[in-house]
Amino acid sequence: MTTVLFDLDGTLLPMDQDIFVKDYFSRLAKKMASFGYEPNTLVNNIWKGTGAMVMNDGKTTNEKVFWSVLEKIYGPKIVADIPVFEEFYAREFQEVAGVCGYTPKAKQVVTSCKAKGYQTILATNPIFPAIATESRMRWAGLEPSDFEYYTTYEHQRHSKPNPAYYKDIVEHMGLKPEEYLMVGNDVTEDMVAESLGMKVFLLTDCLINKEAVDISRYPNGNFDTLLEYLENMN
Repeated sequence: MTTVLFDLDGTLLPMDQDIFVKDYFSRLAKKMASFGYEPNTLVNNIWKGTGAMVMNDGKTTNEKVFWSVLEKIYGPKIVADIPVFEEFYAREFQEVAGVCGYTPKAKQVVTSCKAKGYQTILATNPIFPAIATESRMRWAGLEPSDFEYYTTYEHQRHSKPNPAYYKDIVEHMGLKPEEYLMVGNDVTEDMVAESLGMKVFLLTDCLINKEAVDISRYPNGNFDTLLEYLENMN
């Protein structure tokens, strides 16, 4: 093994995903309401754009897929207002940190991996712009420089749980799937990396297991268990 992939939301950054999404969208809808966007309709349409990114077939970036969906609904107005969305992430979005948790063990485990000579990659679902992903890293006590690579909607062409998302990372880094360990909290989105031949570890602190899978099939546990698992890896 040479490289450790880390999920972000619910893994390095503790959170209840439902609470996070509710707070995030309510703040975004409030800001955009003053620019003429009906809040509930906007949120529903953002979900449509997000769904399109999840189903992205790889022909173009998630960013282009997302905004093409919104442009079909709102026309050129939404394109003209993209700078307002960017301003939201720089300002109001920062308040969403208040509904997220924090653990110093996130930094500890990344630092431990690097001390062992492993590359570290932030393999967060690329449905956010870089500014939002970099912000959430910092909420977790980390910096973009802590990772050799991190995925955002600007340059990724697939999303979790599509195995092609992980395949894209493999191709970008030029390593074999067997050289990776994927650490994440979502059984469906993160453990699918195993289908490519990657090793996996399911972090259970903020476990998401929508399909009620028997998680005993995966190495799993809390941060302490993960640190021990990494210590014993060759």
